Amino acid sequence: MNVQTLYSLQRQLDERIETQHGLQGENLVDRKILALLVEVGELANETRCFKFWSSKPSAPQEIVLEEYVDGLHFILSLGLDLQLAERVEWPDVQASKPLVAQFLDVFQAIHLFEQALSIETYEALLRSYVELGHALQFTSEQIERAYMAKNAVNHERQDQNY
Repeated sequence: MNVQTLYSLQRQLDERIETQHGLQGENLVDRKILALLVEVGELANETRCFKFWSSKPSAPQEIVLEEYVDGLHFILSLGLDLQLAERVEWPDVQASKPLVAQFLDVFQAIHLFEQALSIETYEALLRSYVELGHALQFTSEQIERAYMAKNAVNHERQDQNY
């Protein structure tokens, strides 16, 4: 996966949103971190991995993948905001934990990143999120295709004053 291509697409979307909504020069890091937390929660809800009280199955994989890339949009955007994007590679992940543990790791990584906005905490956040994707059995190719499709949808939403 060429993560720099994703950063480039994210940069274009971010610039468009900031211009269209009069947000140039505003610090949006806290709002993006909160949005990321919400998106990860929505993703967990679609997987239903924590719902021990229910026998209803997970949402279809395409829905789960779309939720996953929603979170990826905010991770990429945060990397751009903190000028970390050029220094980051897509992590090569071969293993992951069970889903519940992996979700908890992602929430912890977001919290640690929020506490110390550094290259180290950002890379740890990206790694834990990629590990979550691996636990969800997504390939990097699936993630990249889904990201590009959702990025196009996000541009369409801006066209419609979403």
